[in-house]
Order: sequence, then structure tokens, then C-alpha cells
Amino acid sequence: MANQANQNNNDEIDLGQLFQLIGRGVQKISNFFAAIIKSLFAGLIAILLFIQNNALVLIISAILGAAAGYILDNILPEKYISKMVVEPNFNSVQQLYNNIDFYNDLADAKDSIALSNALSISVTRAAEIKEIFVESYSDENQKIKLFDDFIRELDSTTVSALDYQSYLENFNSMDARFHQISVVSTDNTVAKKIQPAIVSSISVNSYFKLQKQISDSNLDLQERIYLQQLQEIDSLQKLYKTVLVKEAEKPMQGTNINLAENGESQNKELALVQERDVLKNRLVQLNQERANKSEIINIISDFPSRGVKLKGFWNRYVYFLPVFLVVGMIFLLLVRNLNTFLKTKHGNVAKA
Repeated sequence: MANQANQNNNDEIDLGQLFQLIGRGVQKISNFFAAIIKSLFAGLIAILLFIQNNALVLIISAILGAAAGYILDNILPEKYISKMVVEPNFNSVQQLYNNIDFYNDLADAKDSIALSNALSISVTRAAEIKEIFVESYSDENQKIKLFDDFIRELDSTTVSALDYQSYLENFNSMDARFHQISVVSTDNTVAKKIQPAIVSSISVNSYFKLQKQISDSNLDLQERIYLQQLQEIDSLQKLYKTVLVKEAEKPMQGTNINLAENGESQNKELALVQERDVLKNRLVQLNQERANKSEIINIISDFPSRGVKLKGFWNRYVYFLPVFLVVGMIFLLLVRNLNTFLKTKHGNVAKA
């Protein structure tokens, strides 16, 4: 009985220690979240006090920025943007991006002479160009179609280890089928004039021209093979019909009818009809591929004859400058307060 009482006491002590540990853990967690809330509240109060103490300076900065922005918006020439959608073939998308980046670098450097030579326009028009950039143009449906085309080229082992989410994680702008070229300029007609130069800069490349010639030859060869197969199917169909007619013209001996031979002939003719439909579909797909690859760069949507005004918050100085000046003033005030704080600390340390 004494041993059982000691065991019960030990169990009660263990349970008591367990509850104490749980209580301490809960208390620590509560203290942790309470400290976070207090820190956030103190930070919020500090921000509000900072704004209150410097409200006049910040308001004056915003007013001056808005006034300066309004003046600049009325003095500086209006900017226009024009967009063109293209479909690069024969792996020419990398060259397209390199060329656009080159044009944009010239525009940033304000090298109007080099830009005019590259785009075959006058120096005056080249000086109007402010920015040229390209970005992929694809939606979810196009990505699914690209994924389907991608896995068709892989073996079954590789396909089993690849899913759509993994494909999207490795998807980049170069993989998209369509790409959008944008031109920002103070001349709303210059984009249309540089379109031929942008396209020809890719089309005149000897490597891509060779790839197109090989592709055209392969498509012509494939078409000839399909047409020859269709002719052979037509010949076989005519042969089967001739055989059936001759069999039908033979005098029937008694009432014997060979159903097996008739069924086999019908199956063969049906197989030929199905094969003919398959070849027709392949020819349709071949013509579609020929149309898609008729050019090194397919122009899906041309530059418009006139660009539209560039809109948006960051493209208007009357909106951008106040924000910029207020943020800059806040940074300067924080630096000044930090400097004052450091000097005070240094003085206290020196006195100590």
C-alpha cells in the first residue's frame, strides 16, 4: 500500500510539472505577441508624431511638387505609345529581343544619329523616340497550348516526370508565341515608320533565311508525300471497286454466298476511307503550318498609323513630382533626426 501511495504521489508531481511547463509556454507566447503589438503601436505613434511635427514641411513639398509637375506637363511635349504584336519563327525571338534592347540603349543615350541609321529614319524623328521595349504576350490558354506542344516532343519517361506547374515555373518570355513591341515617342507617327526596319533587321539574317528555306523544302516534300499517298489510296479504291463489280458479274452457282470475302472487302475499303480522311487533315495542318511560317517574323498586329497618349500615374509629373518630393523630404528629415540622435548620444557618452 505504501508503494502504491508513493507511485500516486510521483504521478501527481509529474502532472503538476507538466501543467507548469505548459503554463510557462503559453505565458511566453502571450508575452511575445503582446510585445509585438506594443512595438507596432509604438511605431504607429512615432510615425503619427513625425507627421504631426513636420506636417507643414510635407504639405509645402507636396504643393511645390504639384505646381512644378503641372508646369512641366504643359511645357514638355506630349508622349505617345504605339504597340505591335509579332510572332517570331525559327528561334528568332532572342535576336528580336537583342535588337529591341539595342534600339532602346541608343534612345536612352540620345544617340539620334546611330538610332536613325539603325531604323532608317531621319535624325529628327529618331530624336523623338524616348523608349522601345518588348514583352511576351500570352494568356493562360496559350501557355496550355505551348505546354501541350512541348510534351509532344518528349519521350514518355520525361513526360511522366513533368507537370504543368513545373513547366510554368520555368516559363520565360522567350517561350511565348506572341510578343508585343512598344514605342514611346513624342511623335505619334514615328512607330509606323520604323516598323519595316524592325522586321527586316530579323528577316535579313542569313541564318534565319536558311532555316526558312529548309522549312519550306520540308513542307513541300511532306506535301508531295501526302498527295502521292492520296493517289495510291484512290488507285486502291478503284481497284477494289473493279474487283467487286467483276465478282458481282459472275454467275452465281447455287445459293452459296461468301460472306467472309464481302466483309473483308468492305473492311479494306473502310480503312482506305479512314486513311484518306487522316491524310486530308494532315494536309490541312500542313497548309496551316506553311501559313504560320511564311515569314521569319509574322506581324499579328501592326503599329497604328498614330500612337495614343501615354497615360498613367507615373507618366504625369503633376502626380509623380509631389510624391517624389514628399518621399525625399521624409528621407531628409529622418536623416536629420538620426544625426541629432547620434550627436546627443555621443555627447552623453563623452560626459559619462
